[in-house]
Amino acid sequence: MQSANKRTITVFGTKRNETPFVLMTFRKLPYVLRFVAWRKRQMNTLKAQRRETTEKAKRLRREGYVTGNLFGRQIEGSILLKIEKKEAERIMRECMKGSQIMLEVEGKEYDVLIKEMDYDAMTRSILEMDFQELVKGEKVHSVAEIVLHNKDKVIEGALEQLLEEVAYKATPEHLVDKIDVDCSTLHLGDTITVGDLAIAKNKDVDVVTHLDSVVVTVLAPNNADIPSDEDAEETAE
Repeated sequence: MQSANKRTITVFGTKRNETPFVLMTFRKLPYVLRFVAWRKRQMNTLKAQRRETTEKAKRLRREGYVTGNLFGRQIEGSILLKIEKKEAERIMRECMKGSQIMLEVEGKEYDVLIKEMDYDAMTRSILEMDFQELVKGEKVHSVAEIVLHNKDKVIEGALEQLLEEVAYKATPEHLVDKIDVDCSTLHLGDTITVGDLAIAKNKDVDVVTHLDSVVVTVLAPNNADIPSDEDAEETAE
């Protein structure tokens, strides 16, 4: 006999007996998911203000602003921007050049690509951010940052990164802001090229960087030569 405090529900194709509390939680799941999506959208939304042409960049930076520009096919000319530095630094903790974010300019939202970022050479603080408005179905030029993982697992030779980003074209829904590369299986003499990366095999992305470009390689330490097969044979003799 089924308990009066339980009901049978179907979860992912399986019938289960659940208490009223679990039933209530399950029913609220769509609201929770919507809240998570809203929260993520808030985290990836950058607020900016229009900047007048009379407002000089140097003065604004002294006052705690980052300057910027918004441009796009549907925008006549470009929109000059000023962004509170702490707001720019917040978004940069989660995003990077090539990231897709929402840009809110005095109440109006734009779906944009972070196109360029300029930093102070001495302090490495952000000075300028440029954005391109995205249009559904229209391919844009962008770059994806290459991020190396497990570099400490390479015990043979010295790991050298020769390429820091990959240029490509894609529609907004297929944009990529970073490429993760696992270095844990690399050995002396191994090389990874752009053609070896997942982005090069993505049919929805047109890679612009030459596929033969070397991303990372493992060199012999202290400029020592990597033994060839002939050297190995001579040593054996």
